[in-house]
Amino acid sequence: MSRQDVTAYVALGANLGDAERSLRTALQALAAAPGVRLVRASGFYRTAPVDSSGPDYLNAVAEVATTGTAPELLDLLQSIEQQAGRERPYRNAPRTLDLDLLLFGEARIVSSRLTVPHPRMFERAFVLMPLAEIAPRLVSETQMQAVAAQRIERLT
Repeated sequence: MSRQDVTAYVALGANLGDAERSLRTALQALAAAPGVRLVRASGFYRTAPVDSSGPDYLNAVAEVATTGTAPELLDLLQSIEQQAGRERPYRNAPRTLDLDLLLFGEARIVSSRLTVPHPRMFERAFVLMPLAEIAPRLVSETQMQAVAAQRIERLT
């Protein structure tokens, strides 16, 4: 990692269409993006929708190193979502692909477009379990216990 790189974590989720293919394609798009290096990705997890509807989700978390800014990474994530056919008919609608910027280095960002750390990441097992898999130091036992009742299954 060069001196300018920032480590960021991205949550991936999908519950419409071929969700596994959508996640794999999104990871490939992240890895191929200029100024972004895919460092590692968690396994895939099946979860029940939280504050949403539709079929179960597949979820994962990726660690990336980027030379860009948080808004630039957000633009990339939204572009990858659009390429996957993401529509936003209403809040928390089922989706072909959802990419959320969870953490961006040590940054604390609150703007009309972006809040980092992600404001609900510590309420969701589908974020915490895959994040703990690839970056265990970022998730406490207390945080894991707080989401223990949420149904989640790691796929092999």
